Amino acid sequence: MKTLNGTTLKAMLESGYANLSNHQKQIDALNVFPVPDGDTGTNMTMTFASGVKDADKINSPRICDVAKALSKGLLMGARGNSGVITSQIFRGFYQYVDGKEEIDVSELAKAMENGAKVAYKAIMKPVEGTILTVIREGSWYAGRYIEEHADIDIEEYFAKLIDYANESLANTPELLPVLKEVGVVDSGGTGLVKILEGFKACLDGKPITISEISEVSESAGKEMANEEFGYCTEFILRLNDEKHFAEDRLRNKLAAIGESLVLVKDEDIVKVHVHTLHPGEALNIGQRYGEFIKLKIENMQEQHSHLQEETMAMPHKKYGIIAVAAGEGLTKLFKDCRADIVISGGQTMNPSTESFVAEIKKLNADHIIILPNNSNIILAAEQAKGMIENLDIHVLPTKSIQEGISALSMFSPEADIADNLSEMEAAVANVQSGSITYAIKDTSFSGINVKEGDYIGMTNKTIVASDKDKMKVIKALLDVMMKKENAELLSLIAGEGSTAEEIAEINQYIADNSELEVEIIEGNQPVYSYLFGVE
Repeated sequence: MKTLNGTTLKAMLESGYANLSNHQKQIDALNVFPVPDGDTGTNMTMTFASGVKDADKINSPRICDVAKALSKGLLMGARGNSGVITSQIFRGFYQYVDGKEEIDVSELAKAMENGAKVAYKAIMKPVEGTILTVIREGSWYAGRYIEEHADIDIEEYFAKLIDYANESLANTPELLPVLKEVGVVDSGGTGLVKILEGFKACLDGKPITISEISEVSESAGKEMANEEFGYCTEFILRLNDEKHFAEDRLRNKLAAIGESLVLVKDEDIVKVHVHTLHPGEALNIGQRYGEFIKLKIENMQEQHSHLQEETMAMPHKKYGIIAVAAGEGLTKLFKDCRADIVISGGQTMNPSTESFVAEIKKLNADHIIILPNNSNIILAAEQAKGMIENLDIHVLPTKSIQEGISALSMFSPEADIADNLSEMEAAVANVQSGSITYAIKDTSFSGINVKEGDYIGMTNKTIVASDKDKMKVIKALLDVMMKKENAELLSLIAGEGSTAEEIAEINQYIADNSELEVEIIEGNQPVYSYLFGVE
């Protein structure tokens, strides 16, 4: 094939998406930290699904028309850092092919190189050893190969691009020490290679299709069309047979009928949160494994309609604040601290760029402040900010719930925007964040051997303790955090599964070993048993 048009590109996109989707779990598993929120594969798959969906609507054979729709869909659907970077790569691709009906192999190479350039420009502090390196080196070397072999076709170009991208991917641990320590390659770069391999398979006449589980999950997601529709279904099970419980089997069955799935097992208790059009089916699946301790089903359509009625009548304000948090307790806390809108999301569910855009448009304010509260959500918030004109929007790069709460504690509705941002940024800089969760795989990190199922104590991006004894891990984490100089306050945010007895023991341990004032908050957040903040 000597030229590439929009019709062929659409077919390639379907194959690329299918290959990415089929490897979603494999990519998630490349997460450096052995925690339940390794979601690069999920973020990239959901991002690319949004782009392919928009591209599918285009009937034009012109490559510029399909690339434009793809770019817009990716930008709006981008989730997580990897999703945002992927959207920027294909934004650069579209910018180069804009106005063209079809492109030859030389133009294709330049379009891919432009994708790398646009992606780098979009990131304030590009990090080498990531998807950015893979697209830059892969496209650059493939471009030089084109210059030396002007007679090659589109298929051979993609073969070379994939070869060079794989070489770059294999080298990512040499550029990013944390990858080398854990023994993995970059997850985002892996996702990109899977997309490219899907493109090549299509060109070779062997397009990749979505596997059975992914296909069912995708069709459910398409039917829902929007995360705000369907039923938010939550239940807690006491297992009938803990030893023979197949967690992956339950997870796959629930994923096949819904999305935004969170599943946490703690001894003989399993907690499930899923958005689905078929809550009864979700309950039937769960009941096969045990007895229900707690059930809750909420119609998100009604909640969404009610929210629309409320937000349509939002009065004009000097400030509008948007925060991201998961759990009813944290949502209430942020609203009590003057947040106007709380987007559901966090470690296990990164909101899309479109989610931010939609919420920003609901506000009627002179100044809008966004608190992402997670390092993997900041880029999506920044991208949303760049897509809205004539509004004064500020993204405060909070990387944890604890930082977001501290920032809001320094917010004053009467102060001007510069003073507020200055005070909030200073508060964020003074917070040390810690968390307790559980390991999903064996690994060794920072000299600590972690076993699957162990509890993990982390402060910022460092694992400080791992053990099967939760309280032992909590105390080890607190020992580290209580050493913070000039600290006065320790915030304890209790998540799902925490008990009054545990909280009392933690509170007593802090009192016995420090002079810190303790603030206890019922966050009810999933996955993370406890969040700690010291300031």
